[in-house]
Amino acid sequence: MKILVGIKRVVDYNVRVRVLNDGSGVDTDGVKMSVNPFDEIALEEALRIKEAGNAEEVIVVSAGGDECQQQLRTGLAMGADRAIQIQTSESLQPLSVARALLKIIEREQPGLVILGKQAIDGDNSQTGQMLAALWDRPQATFASKMVLNGDTATITREVDAGLETIEVDLPAVVTVDLRMNEPRFVKLPDIMKAKRKPLDVISLGDLGVSVDGNLKIHHFAPPPQRQKGIMVEDTAQLVQELKNRGLI
Repeated sequence: MKILVGIKRVVDYNVRVRVLNDGSGVDTDGVKMSVNPFDEIALEEALRIKEAGNAEEVIVVSAGGDECQQQLRTGLAMGADRAIQIQTSESLQPLSVARALLKIIEREQPGLVILGKQAIDGDNSQTGQMLAALWDRPQATFASKMVLNGDTATITREVDAGLETIEVDLPAVVTVDLRMNEPRFVKLPDIMKAKRKPLDVISLGDLGVSVDGNLKIHHFAPPPQRQKGIMVEDTAQLVQELKNRGLI
């Protein structure tokens, strides 16, 4: 069985994000870029499945310009067997990404597709669900545990009420949550080995996927600065202050 894992290049989660002065986007000049943390967890889970003998090959896929090859090489260094770059200079919305991934699925015929539940830049949490609908296969989102049982997978999902356990037929799309696992540390020898692993480049146009969609982001703005708090002497003063601010 092949496992396909989608990864995205994002600003590293440890970096303080700065909005450009004109509000046209986020300043990425000289900023450290990394694999989206949820996607890193997805890849770790795929590698563990392979190491347990339940898969034969793990393929990482990313859409973007040549700069995303750095993150694909990171995926190869973690242990993925092959990497595929869907080359495009366009900023893709979730539906276009799902359509592009579907074309890769049709080429590779994986038995399982694992994605992060969301990317930390857009926070849309839509690609996995759209991909499952386009592929007409089962989906299990926000997974914190996965057990493969032949042609099915038992998934523990994190929902508002707690945990939910479901069983899906394979092939399926699974999106993972933070508590699924802790990704492995990439060692220098693995980074060197990754340079010799195959990385295929396929243009978005060659896949027959057009960049469309009605969603356009016109302006970016940082969150409002938090107001300074005050110290109150007693409960009565606290209640009065809340009333003054229209909170009660």
